Amino acid sequence: MMPQPSTRSAPVSFQQESIGRPSALHQLSIALLLFSMAASAWADTPILRVLAWPGYAEPELVKRFEQEHQVRVELTIITTDASLWEKASEHNQGIDVFAVNAAELQRYINANLVQPLIPEKIPNTHRQLTRFRDLSAIPGLTRHGKSYGIPYTYSQMGLIYDKKQIDTPPKSISSLWDPRYRKKVIAYDGGTHNFSLAAQSLKFASPFRISPKDFPRATEKLIALRRNALAFYTQPEESVQLFMRHGAALMFANYGMQQVQLLRNAGMDIGYVIPREGALAWLDCWVISRDSRNTELAHAWINHMLEPLAGQLLAEHQGLNNTLSDQTEGQTDELSVWLEPPEETALREKLWERIRSGDRLVRVLAP
Repeated sequence: MMPQPSTRSAPVSFQQESIGRPSALHQLSIALLLFSMAASAWADTPILRVLAWPGYAEPELVKRFEQEHQVRVELTIITTDASLWEKASEHNQGIDVFAVNAAELQRYINANLVQPLIPEKIPNTHRQLTRFRDLSAIPGLTRHGKSYGIPYTYSQMGLIYDKKQIDTPPKSISSLWDPRYRKKVIAYDGGTHNFSLAAQSLKFASPFRISPKDFPRATEKLIALRRNALAFYTQPEESVQLFMRHGAALMFANYGMQQVQLLRNAGMDIGYVIPREGALAWLDCWVISRDSRNTELAHAWINHMLEPLAGQLLAEHQGLNNTLSDQTEGQTDELSVWLEPPEETALREKLWERIRSGDRLVRVLAP
């Protein structure tokens, strides 16, 4: 009689397989345990919350900072002064460090939304050009002997034009209203700067001090700009897409050389000019929020952004000036109209929202 297979062989085989290779259930348990441990470690990692403009905090800069300081950076990109104010205001707490221009900074200091810096914790300021190291000599950065902002980048807001459509470079900011370019103009979607442009075009004494009696004229001027413009933008990449897609002839460059570089990289044959009225110019600085949860990390971030790599990326990727070396292509300080705090930012933005939505003058100026 042939011998029968042993009924005990299967359990033995199963036991040996279990020892040599974990079961699927066992593998899943290990995976869940490792995931839980990683999630716990990630949750315990310090977080730095940063508000920045497009191109200010490149991925390699963020990654290097995270690795050097064993932290996690939560980066939020803002595109208008109004959105920056909304996110950084006391009603939107949770921001540690952000970038703001020197003129707007006064508004934040007045509202007690930023805190004084400790210069000793930002040693890389010694890398900056001499004219950026004396903060007291730069309007808007100090108050009562205390420093609130560290210069990072700056640019003029000139005019970009398509050389194939415009033979002679535009000479005046009023070119934005030229009927020859009707529906060929790309404009910026922001009330603060647009009212300053209107004031320049109307030859007001100051683009930052519009009197109550002059606001109707400035408002009417911007309604005319809305009619002449093809589209409005907030981000530099968006402006390039609109300029190319619609065959625009002229654009107000709110981001200055940043937009020039993007268009050139895209193969566009464009020119860049500073109008005879002068170009609005901004100096953006890093500041620390009043409610920052980690001021040590916030100071470390500012110091990190003054490393040569940060300045190099600003110049190479964005075409922007940095405070470590001179990058002056297409710009001249003599025609810079450095931004100042406007007479009433909230009013400008409110009126612009009405203008942008298509309201007529009587409705725009209604209480």
